This record gives sequence, C-alpha cells and structure tokens, in this order.
Amino acid sequence: MSNEIEAILLEDALFSLDELAHSCHVSREWIIERVQWGLLRDDDLIGAAPDAWLFDSRSFMRIRRIIAVERDFESNPELAGLVADMIEEIESLHARLKASGLDES
Repeated sequence: MSNEIEAILLEDALFSLDELAHSCHVSREWIIERVQWGLLRDDDLIGAAPDAWLFDSRSFMRIRRIIAVERDFESNPELAGLVADMIEEIESLHARLKASGLDES
C-alpha cells in the first residue's frame, strides 16, 4: 500500500474549475453557483467562461473557508461569503499590525 502525498506550492498555483472542485471535494456546479452569486471577487477570477476560469491560491483559500462555514454552521452561501470577508479583513489587519511592530501576539 502506497501513501502518496500530492503537494504544490499554493502561492504560485493556478487551478482550473475541475482542479479546484476536486481539491476542495465539491462539484464544479457548487463552485459555479458561488461565483455567480459574487462570492469570489472579479480580481480572484481569471477568464470568462467556466471552462476557462483559473483560480489562484487566494480563491482556493476563500472557497475552503466558505465550504467550512456552510458545513460547520449550516449557513447559506451569502452568510458564508460574509464570514470569509470578515476573516480576510481580520487577517489583513493582523498583518498590518505586525508590519508596524504593534502586534504583541
């Protein structure tokens, strides 16, 4: 029995719709619905038609957050998107505090 680990450096990765769906264990239709609802910002998505979409690491992490919120709190997609926005803002604020030397954690 072989235990293979497939790893990629997320920072440089681009995912197709099918690759993202497979990596996140959701259907491509699930992702298409979230994109149509505006849960991914335009700058997160490159390409016009779903088969041409490319997702970067930020999109990957955002989709993972939305999946977790929807699953863990049985929330609707819009609420999960709002929670993902708030988490990203908190992370941004922490990074700014750290960069300014004011972060004590």
